[in-house]
Amino acid sequence: MRLTSPQTIKYIMEKYGFRFSKSLGQNFLIDDHIVDSIIDGAEVGPDDVVLEVGPGIGVMTQAMARRAKKVVAVEIDSALLPVLEETLEEEDNTEVIHGDVLKVDLQAIIDEKLDGQAPKVVANLPYYVTTPIIMKFLEEQIPVTDIVVMVQKEVADRMVAGPGTKIYGALSVVVQYYAEPSKIVKVPPSVFMPQPNVESSVVRLKKRTAPPVDLKAPDLFFKTVRSAFMKRRKTLLNALSSGELAVSKDQAREVLESCGIDPKRRGETLDMNEFAALANGFYDIKNN
Repeated sequence: MRLTSPQTIKYIMEKYGFRFSKSLGQNFLIDDHIVDSIIDGAEVGPDDVVLEVGPGIGVMTQAMARRAKKVVAVEIDSALLPVLEETLEEEDNTEVIHGDVLKVDLQAIIDEKLDGQAPKVVANLPYYVTTPIIMKFLEEQIPVTDIVVMVQKEVADRMVAGPGTKIYGALSVVVQYYAEPSKIVKVPPSVFMPQPNVESSVVRLKKRTAPPVDLKAPDLFFKTVRSAFMKRRKTLLNALSSGELAVSKDQAREVLESCGIDPKRRGETLDMNEFAALANGFYDIKNN
């Protein structure tokens, strides 16, 4: 059964009475080349275990199962469970878990279903929950090696953006703190059924084994980043003193000047090291 065939998808929909859910952002891949590009980009091999989010009818699940040691897929839509039972019946190294990836115990799944081996995460993510799902894996320190996801093109661009660009923002800094992002392939709307209204990109986030900067308080670093980008038109002096850092304008100026950063600069001009220096400076002020 060729799962990327529109005829196969129509057959499955009729057989199981399935309907695409707009609320769940369901768009199924109908292009074998894109499927292969995603799996190649994730470098899935015989020693790897994979955790897939939102398998749909099992297009990527089936293809990855033929390369990986094991694939565990988490699917939120109960209507797809009988479909997956049929499409994956010949893949004895796959397992489907019914649940919301934002609510399930991912560590337990890794321990119990993947024998504790750190998986590669592969997903064609619904656009409306892209960032929450990615940040769950990053912020909660779920032990994964790579996160390879299909996301809206603009989101992928923001993840890989560098300082000095219009799309560089808090998401860029936070993602790059936890991982090394790179874009794998652009994906046009025509390779989906139904077709979305936007272009997509596949991005690979290679988890860092250690933070790229030394921080006295990571939470303060993220607060500094969020404050700097909260109102992009504001200077750093005004943004940092009016954000969640709860510091006065004089304190913000003192830290900026001690770090050699012009208070008139804006958040999008700062690199990771400068954000780290600011966060450590605010730590010193708050704890002395």
